[in-house]
Amino acid sequence: MKLSHRITNITGGGSDGWDVFNKARAMVRAGVAVTELTQGEHDIRTHPVILDAMDAAARAGKTGYSSVPGELDLRDTVAARIQDRTGVPTSRDNVLITPGGQAALFAAHNATCDPGDVGLFIDPYYATYPGTIRGVAAIAKPVQAHAEDGFQPRAAEIDAAAEGATSLLINTPNNPTGVVYSRNTLEGIAGVCRKRDLWLISDEVYDTQVWEGEHLSPRALPDMVDRTLVVGSMSKSHAMTGSRCGWVVGPEEAIAHLINLATHTTYGVPGFVQAAGNFALNEGPWLEDEVAAPFRRRRALAQQVLQAQNVLRLVPAQGAMYLMLDIRATGMNGEAFAYALLDTHHIAVMPGESFGKAAAGHIRVAMTVDDAGFAAALKTLCDFAGQIAKTRAAE
Repeated sequence: MKLSHRITNITGGGSDGWDVFNKARAMVRAGVAVTELTQGEHDIRTHPVILDAMDAAARAGKTGYSSVPGELDLRDTVAARIQDRTGVPTSRDNVLITPGGQAALFAAHNATCDPGDVGLFIDPYYATYPGTIRGVAAIAKPVQAHAEDGFQPRAAEIDAAAEGATSLLINTPNNPTGVVYSRNTLEGIAGVCRKRDLWLISDEVYDTQVWEGEHLSPRALPDMVDRTLVVGSMSKSHAMTGSRCGWVVGPEEAIAHLINLATHTTYGVPGFVQAAGNFALNEGPWLEDEVAAPFRRRRALAQQVLQAQNVLRLVPAQGAMYLMLDIRATGMNGEAFAYALLDTHHIAVMPGESFGKAAAGHIRVAMTVDDAGFAAALKTLCDFAGQIAKTRAAE
């Protein structure tokens, strides 16, 4: 039987970018000890106080159907959080609760792209972005950021790619690069969106993990509130990756239609999960700070380790739980280096090529193991790169 083109074309006919990760997991299943620096999964679990709130809600009966748009108290809390952080008036009518940030991305593209429309996204990108756009039968079109610009996108290049496009997806703080888009970058992007009449989909799931500079939501820029859909999540900010609790924030009309979409797809998020999310958000910054603290420490550790060598170059690590390392001095591309590192030292990292052409010759390192293990693995990685570069120079 024939399957739909929409489904069979989600990966674009190629790899989904997770080949090294899958090999590392197969090694682990076979009993090999692997240091996994691939997935953006916290090495700490969801805080017990959040789990207590989830358990209490479940035992109190919040195990049945929940409100499809999201429980009113959680929508109010998310709206207040967004309004406080951006200064933009926001109410529950601007908020849809979704099963995680990924479902929010899919919903946002359903709202902005008809079949055959062009959806723009910035390369390097999180691995699911092009497939999410193809999943709504739109055409996924990358716009490359450049290593020499610190992976800050150029407005002129977005503008040049925007003919026929209906949406632009950005992510700051950025996965995979760890870059925080500057105000100048975001103002340039907003200018293109206004000029080209584009929807801006802003993935802000790492907004609590900023190490340098500040996070600016483009929804707060002039004349952007009615053309911006913000994607948020409890996953990264509160180590609730498995709970699947996220949101889309946008204009009331768009959210009303997205509620209809949710009715016919996800049918809401479990009430006990929403209750835990509402509790966590209302606890204030201490929980977010506790989740972010290990990554702030490990970034500082990484800077110390990398300063002691001259082969690998660190892309400005301004936010999120990742480091992007330029490994081109080894003479290898990111994929070859990642496989060699995994085979030789049982350390798993993600090739830059998993995140697009712009990140070729780089690797992404997730700061997601304990401090001592992370520092040791990074030192081994640097020594390995140094040996490869030395051998290459001697040839």
